[in-house]
Amino acid sequence: MAEIIQRDGTWAFDGDALRLTPGRDKNVSLLRRTLGELVVPLGALAGISFEQGKKAGRLRLRIRDGACPLLHATGGRLTEPHDPYQLIVESDRYGVAEYFTDEVRNALLLDQVPAEPVSAYLLPGPSVPLSVSAGDGTASFDGERIRLEWNWKTEDAKAASGPRTLALADITAVEWQPAVGLENGHLRFVVRNAPAKTPPKYDPHAVELWGFKKDPLMALVAAAVQARLEHPARAATGVRDTRPELPSPPVTSAEDDHDALLRRLRELGELHRTGVLTDEEFAMAKQAVLKRM
Repeated sequence: MAEIIQRDGTWAFDGDALRLTPGRDKNVSLLRRTLGELVVPLGALAGISFEQGKKAGRLRLRIRDGACPLLHATGGRLTEPHDPYQLIVESDRYGVAEYFTDEVRNALLLDQVPAEPVSAYLLPGPSVPLSVSAGDGTASFDGERIRLEWNWKTEDAKAASGPRTLALADITAVEWQPAVGLENGHLRFVVRNAPAKTPPKYDPHAVELWGFKKDPLMALVAAAVQARLEHPARAATGVRDTRPELPSPPVTSAEDDHDALLRRLRELGELHRTGVLTDEEFAMAKQAVLKRM
């Protein structure tokens, strides 16, 4: 097992999955602490990188497109403090971070994990029930219904409509947009057969966000709902989505595994001979195969 422990959090890799646990340091964002521990299967990864800095470095996971409902719901707009797939590394742990990166890369290479987008979520959404108060309202989700309630800061025309309860079956999409500069953000639910969109300030299906501390938590509500909607890739092809389950690995004998590893060694040798793999990459990949044998 490879593991790196930092004030920002702890990452552990057992060969099949990464366990990402946020740290308890005061600088760890509220979103990451609320989201809690994440278990990322190796098949959900497109890559990993480690960047060194003068005072601190950063480990980054690259998740395959369509694998994580949180990343899809936020559209890549989560800033660095809130991104659960980044870890700040102190300078005296650079060697550990490089070893950790090599171990994950070797596993990706050995298992031949593709980097292409996926058509089913490989990670679950945030746990429910979930309730967040930010901006001009409170959004709650129990897995089947969304409840929107307003506060004293809500525009009168919107507050006059009263609290809203939306059935998950009536939701066709969810949008999360952070406040940027002078532009307010929002959490909006697109409801089937509802009128055309209005500004979030007046939309009874949207919570307006103003850039305060708890705003990012609305992204967790968006992700929890997104995880239970039809996957965008399936919706685009007209194939009905069922709740995705990771395929179980085929049951093989030790002899079959040994033969597969021998074939993998031959493939690596050919890739090295033709120049696809450098000497260093070939040595690391070969070592990983030999360990499994």
